[in-house]
Amino acid sequence: MTTADDGAADPPDAAPDRYAAVVDDDWERQVVWWDRTFVAIVLLTAVALPSAGQRGPQLWVAYGAMAAILLAYALWGARAARTRDQRTATAYVVVLIAGTAVTVAQNGIATLLLFGAFTQLWMLLDPPRRAVVASVVLAAASTVGISFQGGFDVPTLLQAAPQMAIALAFAVMLGLWVATTMRLSEERARLLGELRDAQAELAESHHAAGVTAERERLAREIHDTLAQGFTSVVTQAQAATAALDRGEQGRARERLVLVEQTARDNLAEARALVAAFAPVPLQGSTLAEALRRLAERFTVETGARVLLDVAGTTAPGGATGHAAADVVLLRAAQEALANVRRHAGAHAVTIRLTHEAPADPAGPAPGVRLEVIDDGRGLSTGHTDGLGLAGMRERVSAVGGTLDVGPGEQGGTRVEVRVPAGDAA
Repeated sequence: MTTADDGAADPPDAAPDRYAAVVDDDWERQVVWWDRTFVAIVLLTAVALPSAGQRGPQLWVAYGAMAAILLAYALWGARAARTRDQRTATAYVVVLIAGTAVTVAQNGIATLLLFGAFTQLWMLLDPPRRAVVASVVLAAASTVGISFQGGFDVPTLLQAAPQMAIALAFAVMLGLWVATTMRLSEERARLLGELRDAQAELAESHHAAGVTAERERLAREIHDTLAQGFTSVVTQAQAATAALDRGEQGRARERLVLVEQTARDNLAEARALVAAFAPVPLQGSTLAEALRRLAERFTVETGARVLLDVAGTTAPGGATGHAAADVVLLRAAQEALANVRRHAGAHAVTIRLTHEAPADPAGPAPGVRLEVIDDGRGLSTGHTDGLGLAGMRERVSAVGGTLDVGPGEQGGTRVEVRVPAGDAA
């Protein structure tokens, strides 16, 4: 890279060094959030134990085990996350697995710790095979802990094993995907950096912008697809566990079937994302069909009634006649429904897809409008765009469309997306 004063170029390895600094800074910011999330999980578990009826010595044993986990994290885990030192990481992981197993042995609700524990194994251990081994050990130890509550006999152990096997399978699947995706992403960015290092100052600045844009794109894709899918998996798995506890085998089986289908869809999404293909729901189907499947799944998962109106939107090639715009509309519907699930508490949702043909041929180009309207609690005062809405706004803007989020006419929230149709998209 040159300066206005001397025009001297950096040495050949300067670009990799600069990129490494960017990666380290970004990782440091992510670790800060991991710190907060893990501490929050432990504290929530500590609060949940008395609420679940845990009393006496067992409660204090659980508290002692969780205190040991937090202390080990402060001494070794947090440092290992930032330095990637495997010796320190291994010391912490041993305490994490033992502490989690002891806590789970006191009360089944302590399995909440597994959400943080499985994640940390993949965050701290390298190469991935070490994380796989540690995940298996954690699952086995937790299974023993769960069976310990029922007297540590074979029937109890066999009952706990399938549930933990499901959790282990999803943890390993997600961990391997994240490890592979991040490795490919970083390798690709490093190659781009090496190619652009031989160029002038403008090319170098484009490199920095490309790295940032790539990370933002991956963040949006993960948020819009995999994060929402795995949230659904966790919710349905919890519902299946609750049904099993109540002896409702049929309902549990229904939930597990939905868990399997969602996981398969997520795996397909992951493969499509890595291969840079079109979103899976639009492969071999129209936008209207993809929205119909999305609405049906939302109803099954939440119980909320979804009214889908896609009349007159079966144009050849999709609703807009432009693949990129159809993808934007589908992602917008997914994000809007995810927000309804998380924040609205709605009983009914309307999804409306409408072609807008201009009355005046000389007027604006024809377009397609997507509306998602719920009857929930509505927007909070002074609300701002989160990651989901910000990503949606960028997607819509990229195809020349507009996004409007506001209150519905009869309460709740209304999300409206307008994109050009046909050649205008």
